[in-house]
Parts: sequence; structure tokens; C-alpha cells
Amino acid sequence: MKGDRVEIVVDAGDTTRTYEVVASRAGRRVETVVRRGVVEVSEVTRRGTVVRTARFMANRVLALVEQPVPRQPLREDPET
Repeated sequence: MKGDRVEIVVDAGDTTRTYEVVASRAGRRVETVVRRGVVEVSEVTRRGTVVRTARFMANRVLALVEQPVPRQPLREDPET
């Protein structure tokens, strides 16, 4: 969903760096995958096409914070 966000905090030697990947348009989402020592965060369209990807070495990642957009509760029909 538009507004989904993942923050990645990475050890950069003597300091830390923070990166953000945000779903920038309606219908896009952010997916996170960890494989073979690499953390991969991607912005993906509804059909599964990757728009952009950020890759980090897993041993350098200090924190990975997923912040989904608050979803609106479904309206219930009033009882008659």
C-alpha cells in the first residue's frame, strides 16, 4: 500500500547510517527478503514487478523496521 515503509539501520564502520524504502505510489508495496547473507528490500507493483531494490550485507544490518500504513477498518452495515 502507498506509504508502507521499511527503515534499515546499517553499521558503517565508526557510525551508523539509516536508509528508507517507501512505497511511493498507490498499489505498490515493500517486500523484505533475507537470502545468502544479503538483506534485500524492494518496492513492488501489484503485478509483482520490482521498481527499485536496496541490498545490504546481513552482517552489517543492525535494525530492520517495517512500518506498514495503518489500515482503515471495514465499515459494518448498521443493523436494521
